[in-house]
Amino acid sequence: MPEPILISISAALAAKAATGLYDLVKRKFAKDPEATAALTAATEAPEAPEPIAALAQRLETAEAADPSFAEELRAEWEKVSVSQHAESGGVTNQITGNVTGKALQAGDIHGNVTF
Repeated sequence: MPEPILISISAALAAKAATGLYDLVKRKFAKDPEATAALTAATEAPEAPEPIAALAQRLETAEAADPSFAEELRAEWEKVSVSQHAESGGVTNQITGNVTGKALQAGDIHGNVTF
């Protein structure tokens, strides 16, 4: 089973949420038709867990075979991953992936919200 970080990276790749990360993996997989197919399948179904898991497995294999790629992948992930922390009474909001429709990010709301 791939590491949880590889699942997170795969989900970001599927949503094409990080262009630099996506381009890095696409270049790495360019000579491997099965790995390329896994990347394509994940991007075509970014909400489906099976393609994400299959992509994570491909990333795990690629990292094991190429430590410099593993280092580059993790460094690129560090650039794009978001770590949020709210102090006592604070609010932190984050939306990842594709949003279809309306989204509201807020702290305390007093009264109605209308779109």
